[in-house]
Amino acid sequence: MKKADGKFMSALCSRHSTLAFRLLLLALAVAFVILGALNGEALEVFKKAVRICLECIGIG
Repeated sequence: MKKADGKFMSALCSRHSTLAFRLLLLALAVAFVILGALNGEALEVFKKAVRICLECIGIG
């Protein structure tokens, strides 16, 4: 029974570390999106998107 308990604990620990890593990446992504928005980057991206769309239809 010890061997089965060891595998279970190893799998459980592995799942927790994977979940923790995913949550860390999610938190970093959210932080960078917020920092970009605070620096005005969202407006720049929007301006470039409008420019590209206008060029696609031949106006810009």
